[in-house]
Amino acid sequence: MNTPALTCFTLSVTDHVAHLVLNRPEAMNTMGPTFWRELDEVLTALHRGNEARALVVSSTGKHFSAGMSLEVFGDAILLDDASAEGRAAIADLLAALQATFSKLESLRIPVIAAIHGGCIGGAVDLVTAACIRYATQDAFFCVQEINIGMVADVGTLQRLPKLVPLGVVKELAYTGRRMPAARAREVGLVNEVFATQDECVAAALQCAREIAAKPPVAIWGTKQVIHYARDHTVADSLQQMGWVQGAIWSNAHVREAVVAMKGKREPSFPPLAPLRDFGEK
Repeated sequence: MNTPALTCFTLSVTDHVAHLVLNRPEAMNTMGPTFWRELDEVLTALHRGNEARALVVSSTGKHFSAGMSLEVFGDAILLDDASAEGRAAIADLLAALQATFSKLESLRIPVIAAIHGGCIGGAVDLVTAACIRYATQDAFFCVQEINIGMVADVGTLQRLPKLVPLGVVKELAYTGRRMPAARAREVGLVNEVFATQDECVAAALQCAREIAAKPPVAIWGTKQVIHYARDHTVADSLQQMGWVQGAIWSNAHVREAVVAMKGKREPSFPPLAPLRDFGEK
């Protein structure tokens, strides 16, 4: 897998598990222009490659992330609200940011977020695009945008209602209150809460290793079906299920899984096919 040199993250791949770590603790892992560019490049590389079969996203320092860096809407990118043309351009700018986090959701492999400390503003946008969320007992979640006079706009208000009751979404989005990890687990935002960051990351990596041991194409199909069912009727989703199963069914995979289970050994499955653009030589 060819990945770019990174300044906001570290990336490793071990035993088919990718581990992406936010690595600007001195800046509370805020999301500046370089963050967005590097994250987009990393997710594209992971999507097109086939070495990683699951992705864990964790962080460093006091907080998982304090959200959007002020420089994104400061000197780096000036939002023009003085004209219709300028305001129209805001929508296109936001679409680019939204597309990056949407790559987490559409990634061919599952994504597990290991969250500690503050998960604030844009960080909530990020983790709601993950498949599974683990948190430390000191973690908290805050839809910070309302506290600075704006609407959360990079995915929180679209994905959070799919994860927790609507009244909880409205309470967080209208008040900008902090939701502690215990409450987040109670309402279903996080799967598990751990005493320490090390325990949280270890659990996320263990879950990722379990996923990586399954047939990658079956994991791919499962992710497709779950997301489709979330957004469609039962009847439509059952029909799509038939198409997906017909596309990826493998007698060899089922046989290998059963034989390995009986033989008390780890199964072996082929990776997903790497992706190439039509424009590539």
